[in-house]
Amino acid sequence: MDDDSGIRDLTVNALTYCVNREVLSFENGQSAWQYLQDGNEADIVICDVDMPDMDGFELMAKIKEQTPEKIFIIMSGRDANEKKAELARADAFLAKPFSINDLFNLVQSYVVD
Repeated sequence: MDDDSGIRDLTVNALTYCVNREVLSFENGQSAWQYLQDGNEADIVICDVDMPDMDGFELMAKIKEQTPEKIFIIMSGRDANEKKAELARADAFLAKPFSINDLFNLVQSYVVD
């Protein structure tokens, strides 16, 4: 999930192709949290740090509190967030800007057929 709809759409399309699974996106952290609270599942959550309503770290904390095994990838254009993501128990950090290959390789490392 990214706050820019163009990047979000490109990421969804690329990941759908990459993992051959349904990929959903949300405009903000609160919408993603509500989706999960409604009993829906997600194998992996990818979230930008800078999101409206609930930032990526807040969303990750809520998700990890309920399901610590959930794969959560934080992405950010700020280098300082990499250490913060590590301390917050993110499974991975994706530095922006990133290449589609970087995204593919990272997600595929967590996807088991």
